[in-house]
Amino acid sequence: MPELESLVMVESAYNRGDIDLASLFRHLEGSRCGTARNVLSKVERGADSLLETLARVLFREAGIATETQVWINGVGRVDFLLEGFLIVEIDGIAFHLESRQFKKDRRRDNSAIVQGLPVLRFFYDDVVFAPESVLAQVRLVLSRGSLRWPLPNQPSFRRDWA
Repeated sequence: MPELESLVMVESAYNRGDIDLASLFRHLEGSRCGTARNVLSKVERGADSLLETLARVLFREAGIATETQVWINGVGRVDFLLEGFLIVEIDGIAFHLESRQFKKDRRRDNSAIVQGLPVLRFFYDDVVFAPESVLAQVRLVLSRGSLRWPLPNQPSFRRDWA
């Protein structure tokens, strides 16, 4: 299988607890297993969906500092924090367009922006069919730098799953 598809499958099984990475690495010691070891080296805990895995790989392969599943006080857990200040959320249509969740997401976006943290949201079609556009938008916001200003209660960040 292509590397990205392999990564999605392995990471999904790993996050469900179906496989052990150390065991898989032990089976890939030969000189002809470099591609498989490369896939395993990209596996992480915390992705809530296949789209988050794809987006994480997209951002990191573009050289963007990417943190996943970061807790921001006053906002909550975000899918990605890029370069320490840009929040990126990956939204599935079924869940995020339900009225209650849609409102919650917009309130969270507002809280982030009040703290000086810009937010970008992308959907399946964006990540899968237009990754260049996703990267272009991300790079544009990153090029503008952080919008944060001194606030009495600066947001604190932590990985939610660590």
